Amino acid sequence: MGKFAAASGLILWCGAAMADCAPDTVEIRSANGSVVRFSVELADDEAERAQGLMNRERLASSAGMLFVYPTPKHAYFWMKDTLIALDIIFADASGVVSRIHESAVPLDETPIDGGAGVVYVLEFNGGLAGRLGLDVGAVMRSRVIDQTAAAWRCAGE
Repeated sequence: MGKFAAASGLILWCGAAMADCAPDTVEIRSANGSVVRFSVELADDEAERAQGLMNRERLASSAGMLFVYPTPKHAYFWMKDTLIALDIIFADASGVVSRIHESAVPLDETPIDGGAGVVYVLEFNGGLAGRLGLDVGAVMRSRVIDQTAAAWRCAGE
């Protein structure tokens, strides 16, 4: 296994990452090879996507929400009724990060443009993406991502 380092309550793997993909987990590998893991709630239907993380007063540092769309779309998000600052990570069908919006302002109704071709959107506590060194081109891994299209596949898939 690789070396461990804790950052804001998250586990970073420097080197080899966990081989399995738990159904409620998303891992993100940055360009430098660091891997961070989030425990996620899935928002994979219209009602769950509409509710998102609204009206929550806190979110654990290693937690997030993964929005899943059935087909690629031009995604727009907003922070209406969202009480905590969030980083919003937009990714294509293969799990490659195409845009990152850091520290979205609570309760702001200004649309946040995620761009075209978005299938997955990961939200977690604001400011973590920068502290973790995540950038466009990072890769997400999850069982939710179609493994035939995934840029970073789950072991044994």
